[in-house]
Amino acid sequence: MPTFNAAQHVADSIESILAQTYQNWELLLIDDCSSDHTQQILEDYACRDARIRVFMQEGNMGAGHTRNKGIENARGRYIAFCDSDDRWLPEKLELQIAFMQQNNYAFTFTSYYTCDEDGNTNGIILAPERLTLFQLKCDDKIGFLTAIYDTVHCPKFLMPLQRKRQDYAYVLMIQQQVGDSYALRQPLAIYRQRSNSISHNKWSLVKYNAAVYRHVFGYSIFQSYAFLFIFFLPTYFIKRITNSFNRRRLRSQWEGYILKSPNL
Repeated sequence: MPTFNAAQHVADSIESILAQTYQNWELLLIDDCSSDHTQQILEDYACRDARIRVFMQEGNMGAGHTRNKGIENARGRYIAFCDSDDRWLPEKLELQIAFMQQNNYAFTFTSYYTCDEDGNTNGIILAPERLTLFQLKCDDKIGFLTAIYDTVHCPKFLMPLQRKRQDYAYVLMIQQQVGDSYALRQPLAIYRQRSNSISHNKWSLVKYNAAVYRHVFGYSIFQSYAFLFIFFLPTYFIKRITNSFNRRRLRSQWEGYILKSPNL
């Protein structure tokens, strides 16, 4: 869990890890030189639970550097990610790891809820059951807060250091190694939508998406933007249009899941 000036929400995120029904975990908190009291919150939790370890960056390095410190120091078989303003539902690790073990899957993800800045649940993102590498190249369909990979099948490696979209590059790199990825379609996490988040302005991410293709696949600048405009952006707009037509169905599914989820 990378943190930077996350004092407003990080306690909720950590509490969602502490509440996991699966107990054999370690939580690595890596602070990217916060100027608020985030570091004190992290240290307080580390004193309360020996499974929590805290690392401090010497300067503000960005999410890629910060997550990489966690990856380098992780001692477990499975690597999972949760940002400091997101939350996991209590059964996430238990259900998802059982799903991976029962099916011998190397890389999985799940559906997830969305919430507003105040934590009010307002929607659901339903994951596709299976993703090929080409499908993932055309649309980032994996919520990074839900991703888990098995280091037995895919040895640990570090993510790119670009300031934005390094999480998208990372899941593409994992999928290159393991083949198709699979989803447990039950929503098991909650993504907080914030107006000032890095990913909020999709248009500002276009050049970073192109950089992902260059880094992961070795594309030239021309190839990167050609793939972006021929495949990625049309897929994105088709998804938006389809979702608008399916809004009523998605809302009924969201409300159905809400009724089954006493922790929301």
